[in-house]
Amino acid sequence: MIDPLQPETLALIAAVFLLGGLVKGVVGLGLPAVALGLLTVFLGLKDAIVLIVFPSLATNLWQALAGGALLAIGRRLWTLLAFACVGIWFGTGLLAQSDGRLLAGLLGLLLSIYAVTALASPQIRVPQAWEPWLSPPIGAITGFFTGLTGSFTFPGIAYVQALGFPRDRLIQAMGIVFLTSTITLGLGLADNGLLTRDLGIASLAAMIPAFLGLFAGLRLRRRIPEVYFRRILLGALLVLGVYIGINALA
Repeated sequence: MIDPLQPETLALIAAVFLLGGLVKGVVGLGLPAVALGLLTVFLGLKDAIVLIVFPSLATNLWQALAGGALLAIGRRLWTLLAFACVGIWFGTGLLAQSDGRLLAGLLGLLLSIYAVTALASPQIRVPQAWEPWLSPPIGAITGFFTGLTGSFTFPGIAYVQALGFPRDRLIQAMGIVFLTSTITLGLGLADNGLLTRDLGIASLAAMIPAFLGLFAGLRLRRRIPEVYFRRILLGALLVLGVYIGINALA
């Protein structure tokens, strides 16, 4: 097992979260996906999941509170969030007992599916009348995958994006979903003995480069077209997902 507090490991972690924060600042999401993918390649999936907890928690708290629609969004998404929490709890329990390489392969598959579907840009819209019966299973499935891989990408992000929120509310809604998921994920990891002292310290330290990247990304958002940056991100996630999947099966 790699010592997460070694200077070279801390430097790697800082670089990864600086990049992840930059991506999140530009497009409003992507920090967990970018950090998970890269850290899984270098440190393994289980350590990578633990390391994303505090940076993801802090940046998503900021994103969830940045806007005036917290209560309105919460009322609309509460069933999705509740069932996601249940799914995450079961998923982290299974994570503690499972082969990390196989789960890394699952992460690679989920990142690839998310990237391909997002690049295809399907014009999917979920009617609001469907949400009461569609949100619980989507939340439970996504939560279970989150508990196993640390990634909320599939099918959760696509579902929230299909709910028809205006752009500003969509960014806040994703922050609320990610924040709730990260809190539950952290509790599940701690309950299953995966959140060790050294990994916790490294994760706390990673908050600094994550926020530096986030604020740099917010400034960069004004200078480059978001659509182009988003396509580059999705293409990179697709390549990374395929690489992780092949490496896990090798």
